[in-house]
Amino acid sequence: MRETINQQLKFGQVDISQIKFDLKSRDDMPKILRGLQHIYITEEVRAPIFKLLEQQVSPKVNKNNGRPGMELWSILVLGVIRLDLNCDYDRLHELSNNHRVLRQMLGHSDFADETYYNLQTLKDNISLLTPELLEQINQIIVTGGHALVKKKANEDLLGRCDSFVVETNVHYPTDTNLLFDAMRKVIQQMAVLCNSNGLSDFRQSAYNIRQIKNSMRKAQKTRRRNVTAPSIVAENNIIKAHQEYINACNIQLLRVATVLEQIENIKTLSITDLAVAKIIRGYVVHAERQIDQIERRVIHGEIIPHNEKVFSIFESHTEWISKGKAGVPVELGLRVCIMEDQHQFILHYKVMEKETDDKITVSMVKNSQTKFPKLRGVSFDKGFHSKDNQEELKNILDLVALPRKGKLSISSKAIENSEEFRSARKKHSAVESAINALEVHGLDVCRDRGIHGFKRYVALAVVTRNIHRIGDILHKQEQIKINRRKAKMLKVADAISQQQAA
Repeated sequence: MRETINQQLKFGQVDISQIKFDLKSRDDMPKILRGLQHIYITEEVRAPIFKLLEQQVSPKVNKNNGRPGMELWSILVLGVIRLDLNCDYDRLHELSNNHRVLRQMLGHSDFADETYYNLQTLKDNISLLTPELLEQINQIIVTGGHALVKKKANEDLLGRCDSFVVETNVHYPTDTNLLFDAMRKVIQQMAVLCNSNGLSDFRQSAYNIRQIKNSMRKAQKTRRRNVTAPSIVAENNIIKAHQEYINACNIQLLRVATVLEQIENIKTLSITDLAVAKIIRGYVVHAERQIDQIERRVIHGEIIPHNEKVFSIFESHTEWISKGKAGVPVELGLRVCIMEDQHQFILHYKVMEKETDDKITVSMVKNSQTKFPKLRGVSFDKGFHSKDNQEELKNILDLVALPRKGKLSISSKAIENSEEFRSARKKHSAVESAINALEVHGLDVCRDRGIHGFKRYVALAVVTRNIHRIGDILHKQEQIKINRRKAKMLKVADAISQQQAA
């Protein structure tokens, strides 16, 4: 059974509640560690979080291998640090083994504790945090954060809702380079499969990949060379180069089909090899789709419908998003919508798969109110407007600051010129600060793979942002106390000097 954290202090170990941070530091690390310390020493926050971790993470561990696994507190701390510093696992690996204050937060002593975190251990354990678990943890953290800033227990919350794009870690997609991606993976995996079964069919896999890449480069060059002065000769050269590229891929796919069928007929084929064969079949489907689209677009002159396009064979959930921003013609990723309150805590978020802002407006408010019933007013931008949204939001909110599109009626003008509406709209732009903070602290590009990894990454970024906010509040409060103490000491010193002068 995993331990949440070992409560028995070891020789040289500092109690987490007694860890001191450098208030003069302008780095992110002291603030996020201060926020984590507050969670640990506040019973109302720590107890429900630890209970959730024990219920949803501990059962996933193999209890028959005799290994205790990482402590649950360490998993949460390292996951939060990774997102707050926007670092990869290599840097997290270095910090977890060599950063003194971080190791104190993990429950290790400064000396005589040789606990070492392996790179793969970090990857395996942090991936145990699910989006659903992190969403529940976030609600507890925000409630704990409100206790620090809300003047009254029954204070109403005012929300700001907006969306932005979190990019996936993919290259710019074209039909030619997507075909090469698929062919490269097919040939590499076939080489592995043949090698494990004693076959020599794909022993020249590296050479075959180079030949296909050369064909792709030739096709790309003909298209670039003739883009400024197109002619019939130039068009024929483009078609010829692409046809040669397609032929080279088709030859390899025929070989793959023959050899793969031969391997799958082996009766003693291992489960691992069957899994590899299934992966190869998936990449073959990608390759055949891209070949079909290249033939239709280049050779037959068709326009490929947008809904048939795939923008990455590795991150198939990637969408082509154009929000009309200056200098950013297109973004490759998924939209994420957030609901922030007036205290700069993120109450709720949603990863939008093939959805637009106006489709999730009401659900964002309802889900936020389910978690935080004191949410009474929300501001939006015009992208969230629709007639139905305006009507539904009136029934569930006291203040709806949702600007309408187009020419306004007299009644709509009266609503949008009201003092409450204008005040909410003026404060709405503050949500951009939260978006920028999320992007700086990890949500510029998602480093995890697959749609589940994407959702986990976003959820962990939101949790991290709220913990960082708690740390920032406590950091400012401690600085105010120090400044007041200094001012008081200066007054005493001045009084003493005046007495001595008299």
